[in-house]
Amino acid sequence: MRPQILNPLFADITVLPGVGPKLAALIGRAAGPLVVDLVLTPPVGVVDRSLRPMIAEAEFGRLATFLVTVDRHDPPPKGRRLPYKVIVSDETGFMTLVFFHARSEYLEKALPEGEQRLVSGKVEDFKGGRQMVHPDYIADPEKPDDLPLHEPVYPLTAGLTAAVMRKAAANALKRTPQLPEWQDESWLAARKWSGWNAAMKSVHEPVHDSDLSLAAPARQRLAYDELLANQLALLMIRKARVKSKGRAIRTDGRLRALAGKALPFELTAAQKQVLKEIDADMAAPERMVRLVQGDVGSGKTIVALFAMLSAVEAGAQAALMAPTEILARQHLESLSPLAAAAGVSLEILTGRDKGAARARKLERLARGEINILIGTHAIFQESVAFMNLALAVIDEQHRFGVHQRVLLAEKGPRPDLLVMTATPIPRTLALTAYGDMDVSQITEKPPGRKPVDTRTVPLSRLDEVIAGVVRVAARGEQAYWVCPLVEESELIDLTAAEDRFESLKAVLGDKVGLVHGRMTGPEKDAVMERFYDGALSVLIATTVIEVGVNAPNATIMIIEHAERFGLAQLHQLRGRVGRSDKPSTCILLYKPPLGETAKARLEILRRTEDGFLIAEEDLRLRGAGDFLGAAQSGFPRFRLADIAVHGELLAAARDDARLIIEKDSRLESERGKALRVLLYLFSRDDAVKLISAG
Repeated sequence: MRPQILNPLFADITVLPGVGPKLAALIGRAAGPLVVDLVLTPPVGVVDRSLRPMIAEAEFGRLATFLVTVDRHDPPPKGRRLPYKVIVSDETGFMTLVFFHARSEYLEKALPEGEQRLVSGKVEDFKGGRQMVHPDYIADPEKPDDLPLHEPVYPLTAGLTAAVMRKAAANALKRTPQLPEWQDESWLAARKWSGWNAAMKSVHEPVHDSDLSLAAPARQRLAYDELLANQLALLMIRKARVKSKGRAIRTDGRLRALAGKALPFELTAAQKQVLKEIDADMAAPERMVRLVQGDVGSGKTIVALFAMLSAVEAGAQAALMAPTEILARQHLESLSPLAAAAGVSLEILTGRDKGAARARKLERLARGEINILIGTHAIFQESVAFMNLALAVIDEQHRFGVHQRVLLAEKGPRPDLLVMTATPIPRTLALTAYGDMDVSQITEKPPGRKPVDTRTVPLSRLDEVIAGVVRVAARGEQAYWVCPLVEESELIDLTAAEDRFESLKAVLGDKVGLVHGRMTGPEKDAVMERFYDGALSVLIATTVIEVGVNAPNATIMIIEHAERFGLAQLHQLRGRVGRSDKPSTCILLYKPPLGETAKARLEILRRTEDGFLIAEEDLRLRGAGDFLGAAQSGFPRFRLADIAVHGELLAAARDDARLIIEKDSRLESERGKALRVLLYLFSRDDAVKLISAG
């Protein structure tokens, strides 16, 4: 049950004065539907009206507040659509206040002739005179509180004004109850942090730009609260799961040995080490939940197969889930010969399976005749039932949220879960998203892989690059050409995939193929298959090829407008080449001049192939919000914390959460009860309900 003290915050925003259903929909879009959403949405700017110059000294275009005497009103002649003017002055000179579509009775009341008023806004030069169009505020000097000197600026959406959002946030703050202190007193004293309510008030009432800084004490305090809620929830899930029984799978490795004989290479030391960690987890009575991070081409899929063979050898089934049909089919292609060598039945299930053929597959799966099932989201459907699922493997974890982990975990009696990602995740981010998992890293590449020669080339040398591609095709090798858009847009001057396809087709004829996100699955697969089979020399694509596509004969990767891509994405794309013993090249085509961040990004890529180093740099350059992007759905979104800035606070929150769990795992002490309020405040209470998800 949510602690009662939080009820005022978990009310709908329509309880706030002046917020009806129409405004609630707009505010909901900018912040969220509940009062707590407004409270946890910090301002993004501050309007400072504290500058008080004399009229003659005022800078044009700068926001300022003036104490003036109202000299006279100049209303427009009747029937003429002219502005209403009010002449005001101080001891240094005159200024005209200009109002369009004004009501004279309102202005006569607000600006009575002969009296003093405070007016705030921007002064402009008009035909040598000074004017202020529609002052932001007009106030009586006897009531200075009617003119706020500092105003917070909040995120907005179309149709929502700054004043409405500001008023709603201020009223949300007024509804906030005095919450109990969940932080350790000595920790607060050491950091010179205030209580939660005082910190929240300080964040919502900035005076200077420095108050908006992520390093400001109040913001740090609130960021730490959010990080502690995140870490505590993850450790509670982990503790509950360790208690939850899995099944102990011990084998003598017979099937693995058979598959190993069919492998054309030896496993690397890193692969063997990760398998050792997986074997120990699977042999333990508790359920395994392990994340395997491995750079592009480090051999994660073989590790996953060997783990699945252990489950099959123990008389159970395994499933491997990929984010796209193309990747699922590639896994089928690469793993089939090894599964056959081990005498294991391997099948695929995707959205393409229909009718009687699909029904037959599902019957065989339910009877246990299919040992390993590879598939896409189709595996989640209710009609898909395993006879005895002991291990579920999820490839490219960031494409799937926790909800899908739950669904897959429900397909068997507490199956072990192995999660794989080729997107190297910075250490701090891994802690926030996978703090409930054990993490393994494959840090080596298989033997024989040569480093990819990475070069940056301006778009003005495009003809030379095309000539190079023609030479590569003549040698019988293949090239990828990645473009950022499908078709030309008038708004952004980027060469589109379809345009580039036409220009290369003129040179190479039908040896050029095109794939992009708007094509159907079967259309994309047909082009991809022609590329794998060698029928195409060049594959022009948008980033649909980023994940998992494997064509060992491809030796050139050209990325057009590389400055538009994130570092991690560029690294993923580069990993599509260099998959054989042939020398490979990655050409980053850019449009000068480059901004500082874009320049730094391309330079890092030229300098290193270490995906983990690249990920840390990407996080530093872009900040956590941009690093995660829309696709990284598996990561938590923070409102007050920023991992790129608050990494040190995250480490402290991790240690604090561990101590709390050791001393008071049921959160029953005084501090424990306050921490329950914290978990509900940041909606981390769900974590406890997701224990079965892993």
